[in-house]
Amino acid sequence: MILLRTAALCACLVGLSTTSSRAADWAEFRGPGGQGHSASTDVPLTWSETENITWKTAIPGHGWSSPSVSGNQIWMTTATEDGHSLRAICVERDSGKLTNDVEVFRLDDPGSIHALNSHASPTPLVEGNKVYVHYGAHGTAALSSSGEILWKTRLEYAHQHGPGGSPVVYKDLVFIACDGADVQYVVALDKHTGEVRWKRDRKHISDERKRGELPVPMAYCTPLLLEIDGRTQLVSLGSDAIVAYEPSTGEEIWHYRYSGYSNVSRPVMAHGMLFLSTGFGTPEFHGIKAGGQGDVTSSNAVWKNDKGSVVPMDVSPLAVGDEVYTISDAGIAICYDAKTGKQHWQKRVGGKFWASPVYADGRIYCLDDSGKTIVLKPGTEFEQLAANQLDGATQASPAIVDGAIFLRTDKHLYRIEK
Repeated sequence: MILLRTAALCACLVGLSTTSSRAADWAEFRGPGGQGHSASTDVPLTWSETENITWKTAIPGHGWSSPSVSGNQIWMTTATEDGHSLRAICVERDSGKLTNDVEVFRLDDPGSIHALNSHASPTPLVEGNKVYVHYGAHGTAALSSSGEILWKTRLEYAHQHGPGGSPVVYKDLVFIACDGADVQYVVALDKHTGEVRWKRDRKHISDERKRGELPVPMAYCTPLLLEIDGRTQLVSLGSDAIVAYEPSTGEEIWHYRYSGYSNVSRPVMAHGMLFLSTGFGTPEFHGIKAGGQGDVTSSNAVWKNDKGSVVPMDVSPLAVGDEVYTISDAGIAICYDAKTGKQHWQKRVGGKFWASPVYADGRIYCLDDSGKTIVLKPGTEFEQLAANQLDGATQASPAIVDGAIFLRTDKHLYRIEK
């Protein structure tokens, strides 16, 4: 966190846009449909600290949530450096002015997190005049577009390395994947009250992991809402399996097993197939048929890459046309034929990568951890179009709306456009 022939078709035919926002908005993790596609045109190819920057706004605190753009508002989460104050902030899209800085939760003991994580990594979701924010086990909340807290709740699980996985909204439900070191489940909250409407424990964690012979079954993924087999399905990746649920009831439709844990990257869908990374352990990248009933591990397997050194453990894949693209955490990019898994090319593009790539205006934008964006031309031959450097560290995935790139570093939010 797919694809048909154009970005405009992608969200409406493959993924479901889970908000009622305008088509030009980017109101959730990986944008409309959650697949990393923007319908925007006239997007800049090159920029720097002195070129194509409309505004640059200092962002208080520390957080790796991606910007969510809705109307004239851009919402993010942040935390004080010690993690005791978890906050929601809003920046005006037109001016870059910081208009809201709301403390949502105050913690006596935020606990330890992974050195690469933050206490505010999940991306907000904006729907109409409401903003849904999630801070892992520290809490989930809904705010009004003016910054008023409407409800708050805390979901019990040990997120261990810190918060991960962003909220997803469908009809009157907010979905959260809670895959902790102690308990693992997917939950649907009433979006008006925050009360639990349904909760489903993960049933497909391997016996070896349950016995402690393998690492604990935590995960940090964002679920996906997809049209599969003529029905809306909530697809959620976790340790050792990806599972599809009926969104209204939480009843399981199908599952596909693998071996992997601490999953971070969000799957994508194209050509009736799902493309997913299995996480840590022995990383594999799978192309599987989407849909079916029950255990589809054998029947739906199509192809996989089991060369763990080139498989992304954190970065979500991207599907464009007939190809699927991945970037490993160590900066190795691969272009696959989506249907067969044939590798068209493999290339080290440099740096380390945690942010997920975005497709816009016929290009693929890939942001590394040093503030550098590598721009690639989609296709079966590797072609790098540009490399654009900004100041600061970067892990948040960029949002691309109306020809502008909204890019968050560790200290600033940029509006980049021609």
